[in-house]
Amino acid sequence: MAFMLLIIVRVFFLMVTAGSLIDESVSYNISLGSSLTPDKNPSWFSPSGLFAFGFYRQDDGFQVGISLTSKPNITVVWTANRDDPPLSSNSSIELTVDGWLLLHTTDGEKNITTQMSSATSGSMFDSGNFVLYNQSIVVWESFANPCDTILGGQKLEDRLVSSVSDSHHSSGRFELIMQYDGNLVAYPKSSLKGVDDSYWSSNTFFGVTLNLSRNGSLYVAGHGTLHSIFSSRTSLRLSNNKTVVYRATLNPHGNFILYSHIFTTLSSSLTGMKNEWAALQDVCSAKGVCGINSYCSITAGNPECQCFPGFLFFNSTVDGKFLGCYRNFTDEEACSRREVKLFYNITVVDNIELGIYPYSVMNISKKACSKSCLDDCNCWVAVYANGMCKMLKVPIIYAVHSKSNLITVFIKTSSLIYQAKDPKTPLLASTETISVVVERKKLVAILAITLAFLAILCTVLALYSFFFYRMHAHRYRTMSENADYGLISDHFTLRSFTFDELLKVTNGFMEPVSRSSIGEVYKGFISDGKKAVAVKKLHRMFEGEGGFRAEITAIAQTHHRNLVRLLGFCIHGATKLLVYEFMSNGSLADLLCNSETQPGWKERVRVALDVAKGILYLHEECETRIIHCNVKPHNILFDESWTAKISDFGVSKLLRPNLSGTLTGVRGTRGYQAPEWQKNTLISTKVDIYSFGVLLLEILCCTSDIEIDVSSDEKILLFTWVYNCFVTKKLNRLIGDLDEEVDINMCEKMVKVGLLCIQDDPDARPSIKDVILMLEGTTDIPTPPSPTSLSLI
Repeated sequence: MAFMLLIIVRVFFLMVTAGSLIDESVSYNISLGSSLTPDKNPSWFSPSGLFAFGFYRQDDGFQVGISLTSKPNITVVWTANRDDPPLSSNSSIELTVDGWLLLHTTDGEKNITTQMSSATSGSMFDSGNFVLYNQSIVVWESFANPCDTILGGQKLEDRLVSSVSDSHHSSGRFELIMQYDGNLVAYPKSSLKGVDDSYWSSNTFFGVTLNLSRNGSLYVAGHGTLHSIFSSRTSLRLSNNKTVVYRATLNPHGNFILYSHIFTTLSSSLTGMKNEWAALQDVCSAKGVCGINSYCSITAGNPECQCFPGFLFFNSTVDGKFLGCYRNFTDEEACSRREVKLFYNITVVDNIELGIYPYSVMNISKKACSKSCLDDCNCWVAVYANGMCKMLKVPIIYAVHSKSNLITVFIKTSSLIYQAKDPKTPLLASTETISVVVERKKLVAILAITLAFLAILCTVLALYSFFFYRMHAHRYRTMSENADYGLISDHFTLRSFTFDELLKVTNGFMEPVSRSSIGEVYKGFISDGKKAVAVKKLHRMFEGEGGFRAEITAIAQTHHRNLVRLLGFCIHGATKLLVYEFMSNGSLADLLCNSETQPGWKERVRVALDVAKGILYLHEECETRIIHCNVKPHNILFDESWTAKISDFGVSKLLRPNLSGTLTGVRGTRGYQAPEWQKNTLISTKVDIYSFGVLLLEILCCTSDIEIDVSSDEKILLFTWVYNCFVTKKLNRLIGDLDEEVDINMCEKMVKVGLLCIQDDPDARPSIKDVILMLEGTTDIPTPPSPTSLSLI
């Protein structure tokens, strides 16, 4: 009777509280040894079934996270390891008998949580909080590790990072940060977090946490004070058979929005979702919602991005248009041009407000402002408002189109007349454009007469050349068949090989020496078998022969004792091959990964300086400055005298002489990539400095990763170990047991230089010339700070 009475009381309690908010104390217990799989048993549900922890679908695979089981589509509120690629259906989750929550994949095991200690059980609460316990002590909870969302009853002490899109929950482009000064502020993630980068704040001074109560009130609390952001009254309007769930999300476009989800208690079906509050009423107010060189406008209540005149989208897909635009022409002449009007136009865009960092401000008329920008070779954008002309360089940031903005923007474009695809686009051709067209017509008339005369002359020369060729063709073929396969070693001339020649010298491309993402390398012999060469068959696609020839022309101009020499090339339809001098002693990766061949102390120092001098030549001394983009042990090769030489620099992005950086897609190998590769922003020679810093620490410690796809987390562990040894003055632990005497001062120089090179901020890294001077003892080395990435561990 007592047992039946308890059941009746429990049922009565649930009926009474059916119309109230969710109860944090109610949970679903998960015992040790429990497991989940994507197909058969994908989730652990909370008691009411409103929340689930486990697998959910993303793209063509699965992710692990917590979702609100709204119908017809779930709402993801937390994701584990959110920047990892989607998982296959063969994955599983297990709360092991040892008390650790592990993700099993075809690549191995991985922790889902960062537990303080092993767990004895887990719980999925109706509040949406997933908790791991050791007896009654909480060792980990999802509420303490938010992604882009906080739920009712949850506090935010650090930050929220938006998702890429509503259906893809990797880290996006915006952050909401609870700052140390007590202010809750929203920024573009890739910005410097300065005052000019923020676009919304709570305007609080003593805040410690952002709180979302279970009744939907949003407020900042700290030091005994409360600052209300929004007070909800939704719960007062609910009937007894309804349940409400609140969530506050930093959405993919940077807007912080509070939602209420109303459910029917018994069926757990979604009966309504409402936007209770939003930080921004104008979605274009989020700075950086459209990427560089583009502007944001509102279409049907949604943000839409448009490129400025003279620019094209990096990615023309719907989501890709938010990534920004690049200039659709190159400017090799820059300030050396004399008649700029023959090469450039000024296009006018009205009603645009943008982030302004001018290098010149003048009080002149609008017409004079346009002309000043056209005449100034450094000016690419001019902003005119209230009688003031501000001149800027590119990129253009934080641009918004609104009819209420009485601002005129002048954009310098190529001399081709810009035609707007959309007739509604607010673009007007300037008077400068018309005058340039008139001048060009006069020039075209003169050129037409000249070209007509030249055409007749060329026809005569063509006929003469044809008969001359026929007379000498047989003689030329005879000389080609008897020509020596060798090259004059003291000159820079490249040999143009035929495909049949390379097929013969490599024995039909049967035995590759090595393989990489760039292509396969085959050993061959030229000069009647007297000279060994390495023939690389490229995988990379070039846009016709012109692009390929342009790159090998740049390589042919490089010649340095620490660069692998290019001897020749072959173009055979879509197949492209390069012929290099053969490096008989393998790569640095081979030495570091073999305990029997690891170099001694003097060899480590020599190799480090050889690599640095090779990079110095690429960055500052060769005619065409080159960013390597993939400095790693596999690309450091040794010749017969064990001289270290850099390879594969020919397929990197070339820097033009008048530019200090370039925009490009992500290149290089994970673990050696500088952080700016992931930010879709301007890169410079400092990406090679970061990679050299990683390489220098590997040479010092005689360690390397054999796999091509190196884990960034493994590199961070190496950085942590090196920095701790440096701080505790235990540098001998880095070198290992050597039979020879070690110069501990040189060891300290290498450690300090390596740590300076791997700083996240490119400006904090030294140039390669300074690196060499510091290693050689010519320049003092500052004490390196802890790398930024270490603070995230």
